[in-house]
Amino acid sequence: MVNLSNVEFMLLQILTELDQASGYDINKLIDQRGYRQWAHIGTTSVYTGLKKLNEKGLVMSEDSGGKSGKGPMPTRFAITESGTAALKDEVLSSLSRTRERDQRFDLGLAALPFIEKDEAIEALRKRLDLLSEALKNIKQTYESQGGARLPLHVRSLFQHPLNLIESEQTFVMSLIHELSEERN
Repeated sequence: MVNLSNVEFMLLQILTELDQASGYDINKLIDQRGYRQWAHIGTTSVYTGLKKLNEKGLVMSEDSGGKSGKGPMPTRFAITESGTAALKDEVLSSLSRTRERDQRFDLGLAALPFIEKDEAIEALRKRLDLLSEALKNIKQTYESQGGARLPLHVRSLFQHPLNLIESEQTFVMSLIHELSEERN
């Protein structure tokens, strides 16, 4: 499995969707979808990410053959077979292995169209297992520390992640249900 940054993960998604694109095209799409706000992706990181993906053999680049304006000839990028395989692995991993409120999970959700519904459902079921285990561990620690007898500020440090995990479980179960309905 190739190690991908959030930027590289998102770039593979966009290139799969667009077939090929320049850094400028990608930055426009990132702005339109608001990725900069929730995934913290800067303009220059797009170009750095494309360069790294090219070096890893996950995308290929070529000059577009035409240009407008005074700048350099734009380079267009397209995903390779290795890039498609890496994207699929990353989607499945991000859906099944990240904790609550993880940007990686949000990126995995954005990439749902790039995997089969059965694969998404299986990855999300693994996520439920991960969340259940995390919930169990936090509850055990909470109880072993004194549970409801703990001072408010300490109880809050346990209750906050417990509530987030329970809410995340509800969301994931709902998403699995919707994917199952669409599949049928």
